[in-house]
Amino acid sequence: MDSWNGIGSLFIACVELILLVNLLIFTEKNRFNRTSMLMVLLLVIYQTFEFLMCWAGINASFMAYLAFVDISILPPLNLILLFRLFKYENKILNLIFIPAVSFIVYYAFTVDQFAVTSCTVLYASYNYPLGELYGFFYYLPILITIMVLVRAVQTKKDQRIKFISKVLLFGNIIISIPVVVGFTLMFSGNYVFISRMESIMCKFAFIYAVCLSIVSLYKSKGKDGRDNPEHISDN
Repeated sequence: MDSWNGIGSLFIACVELILLVNLLIFTEKNRFNRTSMLMVLLLVIYQTFEFLMCWAGINASFMAYLAFVDISILPPLNLILLFRLFKYENKILNLIFIPAVSFIVYYAFTVDQFAVTSCTVLYASYNYPLGELYGFFYYLPILITIMVLVRAVQTKKDQRIKFISKVLLFGNIIISIPVVVGFTLMFSGNYVFISRMESIMCKFAFIYAVCLSIVSLYKSKGKDGRDNPEHISDN
């Protein structure tokens, strides 16, 4: 085992943890910011899992399963973040978690099919059942998120909302780069990248963690209402 395997994951986990601590200290604790913090926490946990699997050699099927449970929540949670940004709250929104929960339950009965097939300094390769179907339901919320943010940038009048939408749009485009590359290679007959896509995507998601930190701090600016008369507040 290469002693450097997983070190990149540890480094990213540490930086994301610093971002999370800053959010806990310096941001207003509203629904939007709490959702941002939860997303950053999930990214920290995933990178920690990957470090433990690749560096410490804890590559049991159950550990890989836990890593997938962790990241499966992120795309629907990202949509929830948008709804909270646009102040749309409805219990029916919880239905967007159904695909993720369904895969988590199904995978709980097929844990033995999970495997970390290889590790490098920066990413890991996985083997797991229903990979293409999982990928469809995993990336669909991200595509929807991008479409909603593009629309928001074009139509929203509130400059604070528009700025937050632009930052989040940038972050979502960045994390979509591995997806575009992976499916392009797959359609050309090269499936090697697909097994690494979730891991590489989570590395790109470090940029999204930075974006979440920026918008949460920005949304908390003037939270007492004196610094900005148009302050956005949600509980």
